[in-house]
Amino acid sequence: MTSPRATDRSDRRGVPRWLRVLIPAVLILGWLAAAGIGGPTFGKLSTVVSNDQTSFLPATAESTEVQALLPEFLGADEVPAIVVVAGDAELDASSLEGVDALQQTIAELDGVVETSPVVPSDDGQAAQIVALLDASGPSSELTGVVEELRAEVADADLGEGVQAAVTGPAGFTADIAAAFEGIDGILLLVALGAVFIILVLVYRSPLLPLLVLFTSVAALCLAILIVFTLAQADILTLSGQTQGILFILVVGAATDYALLYTARFREALGQTQSRWQATLAALRGSTEPIVASGGTVIAGLLCLLLSDLVSNQQLGPVAAIGIATSILAGLTLLPALLLAFGRVAFWPVAPTPARPRTKPEDKGLWGAVARLVDRRSRAVWIVTALVLGAGALGVTQLQANGVPSSDFVVGESEARDGQALLSAHYPGGSGSPTQVVVPEADQDAVAEALADAEGVEGVAVASEDSPSGSIPLPVDPASPFAAAAPTVVDGQVLLQATLVAAPDSDEAQQVVRELREVVHGASADGIVGGPTATAIDTNDASQRDRALIIPIVLVVISLILMLLLRSIAAALLLLATTVLSYGTALGAGALILTALGVPAMDPSVPLFAFVFLVALGVDYNIFLMTRVREEVGRIGHRRGVLRGLRVTGGVITSAGVVLAATFAALGVIPVLFLLQLAIIVALGVLIDTTLVRSLLVPALALEIGPKTWWPSKLARDRPGEPAVAPAASPQS
Repeated sequence: MTSPRATDRSDRRGVPRWLRVLIPAVLILGWLAAAGIGGPTFGKLSTVVSNDQTSFLPATAESTEVQALLPEFLGADEVPAIVVVAGDAELDASSLEGVDALQQTIAELDGVVETSPVVPSDDGQAAQIVALLDASGPSSELTGVVEELRAEVADADLGEGVQAAVTGPAGFTADIAAAFEGIDGILLLVALGAVFIILVLVYRSPLLPLLVLFTSVAALCLAILIVFTLAQADILTLSGQTQGILFILVVGAATDYALLYTARFREALGQTQSRWQATLAALRGSTEPIVASGGTVIAGLLCLLLSDLVSNQQLGPVAAIGIATSILAGLTLLPALLLAFGRVAFWPVAPTPARPRTKPEDKGLWGAVARLVDRRSRAVWIVTALVLGAGALGVTQLQANGVPSSDFVVGESEARDGQALLSAHYPGGSGSPTQVVVPEADQDAVAEALADAEGVEGVAVASEDSPSGSIPLPVDPASPFAAAAPTVVDGQVLLQATLVAAPDSDEAQQVVRELREVVHGASADGIVGGPTATAIDTNDASQRDRALIIPIVLVVISLILMLLLRSIAAALLLLATTVLSYGTALGAGALILTALGVPAMDPSVPLFAFVFLVALGVDYNIFLMTRVREEVGRIGHRRGVLRGLRVTGGVITSAGVVLAATFAALGVIPVLFLLQLAIIVALGVLIDTTLVRSLLVPALALEIGPKTWWPSKLARDRPGEPAVAPAASPQS
């Protein structure tokens, strides 16, 4: 074996000193420039974010087609905001005067296109005003109008014991926007703070965690710069939840890749005095698993492009960009930083050839785990599989059929409170009508069929004769408003049906599904849209996506693993254990959410959780098995599996804890979708790193033996002997 000193002299002769200084300097300065340019775009992302559910539906969905036609009928791109005022008893004259004055004030606000007259409830205890807000500009402008409207409502003199709220589609849009306000502040602070604490505990060094965090933040800055540029050019569509997932995914993945590289660099510093040689050795040992792991995640994410929902489609490339910048930072910026700082980065416990490790690798926790797996491999994998299988039974409690829009925001929601007041005194669908577009010749037949349908309070047409024809209110089918001359656009008429049930309720969805059958029966070319129909189409598309994309992701990742490990058997083993881990996380997550009182789940949550957990879960198995494969080629199957487990145990578990903590940080954003995703993914990552990767996979590898590597030459390994000629270790 060549001595470290001799190798160091050869290294110095082969690479000029100025080049060993120039390369890291250029890389660090380049990343500082990228961070300096990309950092300011954090605050600009909200200007290109859209949370309009209809804009994410496929163009062929009925609700999308209706939404595209509405400006032609109603004359502008408008969203209704409903001001509801209610008391415990009948509103007195003073309160009604206050409501009338409020209506006049609202009509004069900038951004309010039109208001309805004050409409009292039948019981006299409530009154409502529908204001149509201009929605042609950015969503932030619409939110600003709603906030101003709410301020006027709060200041209005409506009398004692009277409640007032702004609800309707515009109100819910504003509440969602408010929920996402902390996404580029609180979310990042919580995520980075959690990661920093974990890194300090892992490394017991004050400087190294800062270098790792700087690498993660730089990767995020570059990703945001790219995503913002593409969104500004209308190449990508960005939603609030996509933005949050991007932040968390980049911080978690970049930190994971940094942990893997740092472990290799520290190991190499224990065998050579040369920082340059240690850098080369660390890159040789970590590039393949990092690129393979990141490539696997990217491939899984890009499968989302097959989704019917634009929101899912766009998450794929957005998140893939984040993973790509994480790989790039992990293999350029961090190596440059560690090359520049050298052993100082690990102070006060810096590795040297004289002190390569703080303790022998067969001692400590991972030495004990390896001995357990070695002595009781069959019992270990059977017990672990049974525990995971038991957890997966919780999937029977899963209710991933959609959640009402009123439950989308966790915690306080004025729109949700207002919807409750509205439903108590008016038909639940007031101000959020179901819209039907039919040929003019079919108008009467469809209107009559709608009026006779169960769950419908009133039917009206968009009318040229009445300026309030665009105001969606509960209407008696026999009223002059309903009978007014309709607005005809390209031979089509818009009918508006007010539902009895709240527009985001299960009852309303069932009514709209039945209405679609009624409309299609009366008019072959009739189409049904509106808020409730949009929710139906979104949920249906999400369920189709699940059935299509999950099998495709499995096939794609299987092929990648086979190519990486040169083994069909090992690839199938890793994939099967990762899918079992996903099932356990989904089942346990469903039980936790049920206990928290939020059993209903958006249909996209299981799909997103699957893509993240399978792709990221395979990541950790790649980290393990690429090292195991390297060791098996040198020292044989059994010893190689056990040594791979021992030397990767700490870094992979640390990486899993970091990723779980970053996903758990999503829970600080008061959005139900992100809370549910945070619980399931964080739980799944911990299950994967503590049970699957540490116990199940190595125990099964020992149980199966060298055939784990079939059909590669490693499958011909004899116990205790290398399968191939011993290869030089990257650090030897």
